[in-house]
Amino acid sequence: MTRGRIGPTQITETGDPKIDVAVTVNGEQVARRVSVRMLLSDFLRHELGLTGTHVGCEHGVCGCCTVHIDGKSARSCLTLAAQADGASIRTIESVAAADGALHPIQQAFKECHALQCGYCTPGMVMNILARFEEPTPLDLSDEGIRYILSGNLCRCTGYVNIIAAVRRAAELLGRT
Repeated sequence: MTRGRIGPTQITETGDPKIDVAVTVNGEQVARRVSVRMLLSDFLRHELGLTGTHVGCEHGVCGCCTVHIDGKSARSCLTLAAQADGASIRTIESVAAADGALHPIQQAFKECHALQCGYCTPGMVMNILARFEEPTPLDLSDEGIRYILSGNLCRCTGYVNIIAAVRRAAELLGRT
């Protein structure tokens, strides 16, 4: 996987190597000098103020930190900001319309009461969105939806309403 350029590193007085990173986030080009060890999730949250990307387990298991990198779902807690240099990143903040109208997936989550605490919801929405944007037909059986959701953990809902929300989103998106 080839990305854009990775600039030269610079060692600061604290000994922390820094690197220039330039990415497109939600359609806006941004550039920052960051630690070579900075995670993409931390870059999004702390450098750009995009706090909709949640950090749960910090091991890539829970899926709370799911974003799209060049159109594919990715765990931002397992990706270094430097690895994303030159990439196009999409976060949950870009999903609703500019006027605040919910995306059909978000609307389906609302209609089907598919969230309780909401902590896992941004990662789930981003994962489901990536699946709906693929041209291949979706398996909307319980088993097929559970497979789609297999990379996201929720400790509150039991998944029944989330499964219903995926089906409802398919209806709203004309993917049934």
